[in-house]
Amino acid sequence: MVGKGARSKEQGVRSKEQGINKWFLLLLFVVVLVLLNVIAQFAYTRFDFTKEKRFTLSEKTKEILKNNKHEVTIRVYLDGDMPAAFKRLRNATKDLLNDYKAYANTNFKVLFIDAISGKSAEEQEAAISQLYEVGVRPTNINIKTDAGFAEKLVFPMALIESNGKQMPVKLLQNLGGEASNYDQSINNSIKNLEYIFTSSLKKVITGYNPRIGFTEGNGEPDNRYLYDAITALADSYVVGRVNLDSITKPGLDSLKMLVVAKPLKAFTEAQKYKINYFVMKGGHVVWSIDQVRMDLDSLRNGRSFLAANNALNLDDMLFEYGARINYNIIADVNCAEIPVATATGPQGNIQMAPWLYYPILLPDTSNNVVRNLDNIKAEFASTVDTIGSKNVRKHLILSTSPYNKVYTSPKMFNLQMVEEEPSQKEFTSTAKSVGVLLEGRFKSVFLNRPVPEGIKEQYEVPAQSKPAKMIVIGDGDIFRNQVGADGSPFPLGFDRYTQQNFGNKALLLNIADYFTNEDNLIALRNKEITVRPLDKTLVRTEKTKWQLINTVLPILLLICFATFQHYYRKHKYAR
Repeated sequence: MVGKGARSKEQGVRSKEQGINKWFLLLLFVVVLVLLNVIAQFAYTRFDFTKEKRFTLSEKTKEILKNNKHEVTIRVYLDGDMPAAFKRLRNATKDLLNDYKAYANTNFKVLFIDAISGKSAEEQEAAISQLYEVGVRPTNINIKTDAGFAEKLVFPMALIESNGKQMPVKLLQNLGGEASNYDQSINNSIKNLEYIFTSSLKKVITGYNPRIGFTEGNGEPDNRYLYDAITALADSYVVGRVNLDSITKPGLDSLKMLVVAKPLKAFTEAQKYKINYFVMKGGHVVWSIDQVRMDLDSLRNGRSFLAANNALNLDDMLFEYGARINYNIIADVNCAEIPVATATGPQGNIQMAPWLYYPILLPDTSNNVVRNLDNIKAEFASTVDTIGSKNVRKHLILSTSPYNKVYTSPKMFNLQMVEEEPSQKEFTSTAKSVGVLLEGRFKSVFLNRPVPEGIKEQYEVPAQSKPAKMIVIGDGDIFRNQVGADGSPFPLGFDRYTQQNFGNKALLLNIADYFTNEDNLIALRNKEITVRPLDKTLVRTEKTKWQLINTVLPILLLICFATFQHYYRKHKYAR
């Protein structure tokens, strides 16, 4: 009996110790959990297992967020019922802004808003009008349904507010082509989200919007043909036209970037003097020049046209800076198509035919300015050479394919040339340079020369410029959009005849970023993100199967687990 009592007492003590240990372990678990939460408030980290590190913010973005001392509110209007592609854009935006919020040192609010859902027609109209006033504009999309197509109004935009300022942000980039197919545009938009938000946030915080000017007064295209170029840049910059005859020294001083796009009239020495002053003070210039005058409209109605040299009086200036646009025209097998009336078939039949003189230019993927860009469409382009110039670095950014032939001007053109078959022997060559980037300190064109007649203000022009950048392109149509018969402009880079999108707009935006941003945020635009969309055909054919699996299988697993638990407990305690 004593032995049994001792054992019973020993078992009681052991049971009590086990109970204490259980409570101790539970208390320890709670304490550790609380400590982890407290530490997490001060130390943020996450693990990104994706190959391209898509969920990892760049160091530049982190630096801007940490250095910001102002509260930030971001309202994202992409919410509510919308197509799956736009939901992907919304989810990617939400993931990115959660990271921004985690790294920010100030109060960082992110609000997702459905602007019109659940409102009457009058309330919706009032809401849309209010959003228009702050720059938030909707996009009308066509949704493919079983009954056909239905229209849906979505707001793929955000509004950033900080430091007493606000800026609308477009989340959907490079929209064009077929209105019903947004997948490619949304994939590109997801890749550029970090750049869009970081660059916009920096502009709002600092209140600095660089000024960009497009020259006029020398036969440049009017605003209809530069509409999309100016509009696209106006989302992030202050953009306008610049007349070199009337602009003053303070006006030049306020500019950060100057675009000389397709001039047709010769520049005066006074105009060149102002451009040279702009370069000497560290301004950046984009030269988009037609060295040979030729236009497809000149060949309509069966006419022939002699393409001749364009006397612009810019050769000496570009030569001094380190580049030369040659007086020639490139024919390339890798080319765009043009509409041509054919003799066969019904009267007025139009077919698309390759036009060798509309070369498709290839970006040099090693350069940040053109990395990840689509091919660029050119029209009657000329080759560009670089000239030895001290303190200036030269980089090739745009070139033809190796299957090209160069014709010197003058040259006769007519539309019957579309029927010519390019000879493999004649068109086998080396890639020709059409666009170059120049960086460094440029020599003044007016060094040891008198001030030209017509200059009334006092300009200080040193012998060598501050660090500056230039891009010289041997085609004036690179940044010119097409215009419809009713005068409405098409998106830059969009070919209304072939319904193709080229990278012309992205090229212009990249150049503006590279020229005006001291922090090199263009690297964020070139961030590699592989988007892996679902196979639509497979989704459609296996839709019912996966719906059943996702709804029935969890219930079956739950029943099986409950049954097993029931019999296990019965077997354990039925003894």
